[in-house]
Amino acid sequence: MAGELGVLNALDAAKTQWYHFTAIVIAGMGFFTDAYDLFCISLVTKLLGRVYYTDITKDKPGALPPNIQSAVTGVALCGTLAGQLFFGWLGDKLGRKKVYGLTLMLMVVCSIASGLSFGSSPNGVMATLCFFRFWLGFGIGGDYPLSATIMSEYANKKTRGAFIAAVFAMQGFGILAGGIVALIVSTSFDHKYKVPSYEENREASLVLPVFDYVWRIILMFGAVPAALTYYWRMKMPETARYTALVAKNATKAAVDMSKVLNVELESEEEKVQKLANAENNRFGLFSTEFAKRHGLHLVGTTTTWFLLDIAFYSQNLFQKDIFSAIGWIPPAQEMNAIHEVYRIAKAQTLIALCSTVPGYWFTVAFIDYMGRFAIQLMGFFFMTVFMFALAIPYDHWKKDNKIGFVVMYSFTFFFSNFGPNATTFVVPAEIFPARLRSTCHGISAAAGKAGAIVGAFGFLYAAQSKNKADVDPGYRTGIGIKNSLIMLGVINFLGLLFTFLVPESKGKSLEELSGENEEDDTTKGDSGRTIPV
Repeated sequence: MAGELGVLNALDAAKTQWYHFTAIVIAGMGFFTDAYDLFCISLVTKLLGRVYYTDITKDKPGALPPNIQSAVTGVALCGTLAGQLFFGWLGDKLGRKKVYGLTLMLMVVCSIASGLSFGSSPNGVMATLCFFRFWLGFGIGGDYPLSATIMSEYANKKTRGAFIAAVFAMQGFGILAGGIVALIVSTSFDHKYKVPSYEENREASLVLPVFDYVWRIILMFGAVPAALTYYWRMKMPETARYTALVAKNATKAAVDMSKVLNVELESEEEKVQKLANAENNRFGLFSTEFAKRHGLHLVGTTTTWFLLDIAFYSQNLFQKDIFSAIGWIPPAQEMNAIHEVYRIAKAQTLIALCSTVPGYWFTVAFIDYMGRFAIQLMGFFFMTVFMFALAIPYDHWKKDNKIGFVVMYSFTFFFSNFGPNATTFVVPAEIFPARLRSTCHGISAAAGKAGAIVGAFGFLYAAQSKNKADVDPGYRTGIGIKNSLIMLGVINFLGLLFTFLVPESKGKSLEELSGENEEDDTTKGDSGRTIPV
């Protein structure tokens, strides 16, 4: 029945047009900002330790205490989790567009405020930073369900997967931009202030007021792309699927999409009212009907995203330790603070350029040919294989073949992005009913962020060396990088198994997938049984 609505049929059958690309850019710039803001913190944590916690009587420069390191790196993830649940629910209650601008403004304000963090003591500055990064994360969280839902509801049936994946792929450019901005800022300061390494002159290696600007500039730059797209977000009309299927306003849906598609569309009030009265379009999230129709699907989308993000975020957040272990980043005392930022940024930019960004765009290219299920299964499989290939002969890689280690490590990133990191974002925006779509995507994404918190907090401690002499100050001995990689391999394998709960959505309309075009007993005549979803 919903499938018979002319406005939705027009969207499903529409050829790829300019408005599709506009929607990708508008939604994608939000994701660019999300990734920049979430991942740039790992570029400056070492610098924060040097600036605020260095004791020049010690042989090594300062590092953030473990509890503060955990808070600084993880607090935005906690905010993101809360934002995904709240704004996901709000997007279904108030509409996608009304909430969309709010999340963006929150990101702009909190990006700037993070860079202006203040305090009379080091711990005071860190507390202020954590406060603003929590609310930054809260805004970022809203962007996940809203961007995915808006793009899925605007897209045509044939290339919907590629369009949603393209929005998510902007995350790769955000990670890359974080590294590039850090490289530019650190290089600029290095040219201006010729500073010795900590080993050569402890006091002179810390030009405190100057170095304090570096991390602030890097964090504040995240506001720029978000602010640039605010006007265009506010100009986007509400999606026709929300207006027709949730707000029950067929006239407005037809008028809005007539402008977008440049065609004349009729208002279908009678069909929309029939749809509103259908029993199978009135069940709620906590009903037995939802559990019967979509319960296993929601279990599939939440568990796979949870397991994927444990691996993905732990990799991103302790990769600087891996770079140190294989010699890409020298011991801290052999560098000054600026050189350390530069080295970490350079290493992360190379990984992003060579594996992260290409992986995202491989998904965009192939998702509507291979399907979501095949790409997710393949991604989890190869992530498992490469994790074990890194972990089991870890000592060989570390001693005899450091470049080989980095290549293999890059492949795990490539197949997470040409794999579950993209598909876990795409599928929840397609398979649930319009009135619950944003909420269910928010729940799935929040499960992912719960996994990210496990990865960020858990592996920060777990990846510590088993040898007490090699442990970072303030940490206890951990299980080491080798055993951490083995654990991540097991987690990826579990993700592969749970993928079998997720349905294939390639080539079907959103209403066909969600069951909203099925007739129930109160509305169907002699047309017979409809196909269950």
